[in-house]
Amino acid sequence: MTTPQVEAGGRPRPGRSVRPDRPASGDRGSVTAELAVGLPAVVLVLVVVLVVAAAGIAQLRCADGARAGARAAALGSDDAADDARHVAGESARVVITTSAGWVTVTVSSDVGGLPFGGGPLRASATATARVEPSAVAS
Repeated sequence: MTTPQVEAGGRPRPGRSVRPDRPASGDRGSVTAELAVGLPAVVLVLVVVLVVAAAGIAQLRCADGARAGARAAALGSDDAADDARHVAGESARVVITTSAGWVTVTVSSDVGGLPFGGGPLRASATATARVEPSAVAS
């Protein structure tokens, strides 16, 4: 590698261009190779973040659906399962049990798993409410 010709004082000679130090020819294409290695890792992290976010949203919807279903069932509604399914999503599974003056609603829903395996994720929530006295009388 040649050094640029400079005048005294460190300035380049007029008419000559000074190029910044270039990387050695063995480093050419290293950015492309690093990008080829790093990009799949970034995509994988993005997919994991999106799946975890979807699972969190499904969990919140199941909890809200169970709460709505328990409230409706405690008030004596025959459509408590439909109310829970309406809040949690149409594909949610709803189980309602009544025991000793209490009603328990369990809502569960499948969340798409990771695209490369690992099985599906399932969100589930349970809510319990005391049966209202007016619902027992009717």
